[in-house]
Amino acid sequence: MDFDDYESLPNGSVGVHMTAGALAGIMEHCVMFPIDSVKTRMQSLAPSPDAAYRSIREGLMKMVNSEGIMRPLGGVSAVVIGAGPAHALYFSAYEGIKARFASSNSLQNHMVNAGAGCGATILHDAIMVPADVIKQRMQMYNSPYASCYDCVRKLYRMEGMAAFYRSFTTQMAMNLPFHAIHIATYEKIQTVLNPDREYNPRVHMVAGAAAGAFAAASTTPLDMCKTVLNTQEASALVHLQQSRVVGILGAFRTIYIMNGMSGFFKGTRARVLYQMPGTAISWSVYELFKHMMSQRRSESPPPLWDSDLLKDNVVRESVTETDTSIKSSGSEGKVPVLTLGSTTNKTVERLRSLHMPTITANCAAADDSWLRK
Repeated sequence: MDFDDYESLPNGSVGVHMTAGALAGIMEHCVMFPIDSVKTRMQSLAPSPDAAYRSIREGLMKMVNSEGIMRPLGGVSAVVIGAGPAHALYFSAYEGIKARFASSNSLQNHMVNAGAGCGATILHDAIMVPADVIKQRMQMYNSPYASCYDCVRKLYRMEGMAAFYRSFTTQMAMNLPFHAIHIATYEKIQTVLNPDREYNPRVHMVAGAAAGAFAAASTTPLDMCKTVLNTQEASALVHLQQSRVVGILGAFRTIYIMNGMSGFFKGTRARVLYQMPGTAISWSVYELFKHMMSQRRSESPPPLWDSDLLKDNVVRESVTETDTSIKSSGSEGKVPVLTLGSTTNKTVERLRSLHMPTITANCAAADDSWLRK
């Protein structure tokens, strides 16, 4: 399959990107949600002895044994509701920006990819930040909320609408570099391992996992700040003698007072292990869906007149009236006439392969009709 066939999706490609992105996002977050639950608890500033985990495996075992088999999935419905539209906007915006500013210059393309990731992140976070707040409140040990709906209702009643966007600036400060690093790394690995940009599940998975791991490790301190702002951990607030943690600077101060410099890197391993398979799944599902749509496009029969050539003004199509005595299959003939502009041998060959059989058949039918007369 040609690069152009794979990279350019059929008409309505925005819808295709949004659908593929939504499926990829939901699968990524749902499959890796138990690991994310452990990561949130490992980032606790003052964990309960019953929720102090030394490893992901230990955390999952303790959660299941003491709180039930479904406890690692507490809050997953918030992610399902948020991840679909958030990732739909993310991938469609990313592809749109990348296509709009693509360049033949390699360095400039890396900058475009990183910029596309940053631009898409703004739309993504507008939806995902409130979902993250609900999710992390549900994931905490001894969470006082019975369900996601109960969490939304109580949060709004007690802390107002601001509670859902308290970590927005922090999450943006984290996600902008995260997605810039993530996208640039993914595209770079693709360039090295898959220069023809064909559909290659193994490369998509490896590139996605490596990009996610590198970006996750680089932005862990900001993720820690986001968790502190989202959870507003009661034991930490009591220790600091304050009602709540406000802003990214307040989060930095709280972490440093409670745990020192090492506190900024709590849960790094869990975050990396969560992001690696998560981003691998996300990119694999997205590229698979994109490949399936491009396959459908390549298998569809070509139109009589090549719309791409007409759109590029390489060919101008006109229809001329002919003598009504010349008929083909019993109907009045309207013979399509091609007028070639400046073009290349490749374009001429493409025209010939697409249209000459039809034109030849029409001419033969007209000759037969004339001879019979």
